[in-house]
Amino acid sequence: QICLSLVKLLFYLAHSPLGSIVLLDFQPRQFVMVDGNLKVTDMDDASTEELSCKEDNDCTLDFPTKSFPLKCSAVGKCEGINEKKNLFNAYRYFFTYLLPHSAPPALRPFLSDILNATGDLRYGINETLKAFEKVLHLYKSGLYLQKRPLLLKDYISVKGFRIVEGGDYKCWPSYSYLGCLLSVHSAEEAAAICNSQSRCQSFIITQQRTWTGRPLASFQSSLTDLIPDANTVVYIKQSSSSGERL
Repeated sequence: QICLSLVKLLFYLAHSPLGSIVLLDFQPRQFVMVDGNLKVTDMDDASTEELSCKEDNDCTLDFPTKSFPLKCSAVGKCEGINEKKNLFNAYRYFFTYLLPHSAPPALRPFLSDILNATGDLRYGINETLKAFEKVLHLYKSGLYLQKRPLLLKDYISVKGFRIVEGGDYKCWPSYSYLGCLLSVHSAEEAAAICNSQSRCQSFIITQQRTWTGRPLASFQSSLTDLIPDANTVVYIKQSSSSGERL
């Protein structure tokens, strides 16, 4: 969410009515999340000036660990230097820390491609936004789950109950520090996640939703506390001792 919102912001800055705007003091502390959208807190160090040049050799974009040769345009400006500076800083300060870690395994290669392409400045902001929107579409639609074995058939469903959330086992990247609460597309994906965790014996799909509209599933290692709830279904592994007793 943070990275996509940042890319949308940089897309606007690259195509603003004032021209391409560069953030000269590009640091995480310069941004804040407001209602799910990333915003710049200080525009004092923003500039629409693009580096003047006489030849391509005047247009090297330097960073502490990398340098990028750019083209000198016919009007004597380094082509796209403001956009590329913003994008590489987004890669340095945000993408490298946030993108690789919490996506479903099937989507990680797409994010790795974005990471590599922005790290080498092979993508401009237009291509980067398009790539992010593709990943978001796959994530929200569940298309990344195609051609996976059906595992929900191995679970018993008990309607009218829910599990007491929290205080069981923890997992990463959980939405709750008290237990294992993860975003899923469906009960089928939740079953696959439960199968991948040695301690998981049951799960429920909660009424909570993430910013993408996906539900959160709560995973448990025991069934000691079931609470009546007409709107909820508990899914229990048939192979578990709890399921056998049930």
